[in-house]
Amino acid sequence: MTRTLQPELLDTLPADNPEAKHSRADLRRVNAWMGHRRILLRALQTAPLTNVHRIVELGAGDGTLALALAAELNTRWPQVELTLVDQQRLVASGTVEKFHRLGWKPRVVQADVFDWLAAGAEPADILFANLFLHHFDEAGLCRFLREAAARCSCFVALEPRRHFAARLGCELLWMIGCNRVTRHDARISVRAGFRGQELSSLWPNTANWQVREQPAGLFSHLFVATRTPA
Repeated sequence: MTRTLQPELLDTLPADNPEAKHSRADLRRVNAWMGHRRILLRALQTAPLTNVHRIVELGAGDGTLALALAAELNTRWPQVELTLVDQQRLVASGTVEKFHRLGWKPRVVQADVFDWLAAGAEPADILFANLFLHHFDEAGLCRFLREAAARCSCFVALEPRRHFAARLGCELLWMIGCNRVTRHDARISVRAGFRGQELSSLWPNTANWQVREQPAGLFSHLFVATRTPA
C-alpha cells in the first residue's frame, strides 16, 4: 500500500464546532482502544535516560494524553518542565492545574510546529508525538525530523500503521460511537501512516543514534530514536 496524504476534516473545522468537539472526544476513546498510553509509557520507561528535566509534546491536543503519562512518570522524573505545542489552544485550565498537582510545570504553546521550531525552541530531553507525523509529506518529514534530532536526546512517535488490520479497525469505529469526522479521518490517517523502516530511513545522523521502529499492537507504528552518549 503506497503512502498517500489527503486533508483531514478535523484540521479544517473550528475548535468550537460541535462535530470537532465530538471528534476530539472520539480520539481519546480511540487512543484508549489502541493502547497508546501504554505503548508510549513503555517506550519512555525503557529509553536509556536518567535525568529528564524537559519534555515537549508536539500536536498535544487537549493535553490529556500527556497528563496520563505524567501521572505514571512524575515519581521517576519529578519537576519536569512540560511544553504542549498545538495549532489550537485546547488545553483546559483544569488540565493545567492537574499537572501542577503532579509536580510538573506545564506551558501551553499555540503555534504551528515549524513556526515554533524556527522561533528558537529550546532543546528538550524528550520530544514525543502521538498521531502527528502522518500529516507531513516526505519533504516535511525530513525537515521536521532534522529539527527534532537537533533539539532532543530522545524522540518518540506513535503513528497509524499502514496495514490491512488498521484499515479494518477504521470500519469498526462506529461501534464505539465515533462520528463521521473521526471515521473519515481515521481512513485518511491509515493511508498516510507508516510501515517497515520508513521513518528510520529519514532520521538524520543515524550513526549517533539508537533507532528502533516497529509495529505496536494491531493498528499502530512506533518509532524511537535515542542519542548515543558521546
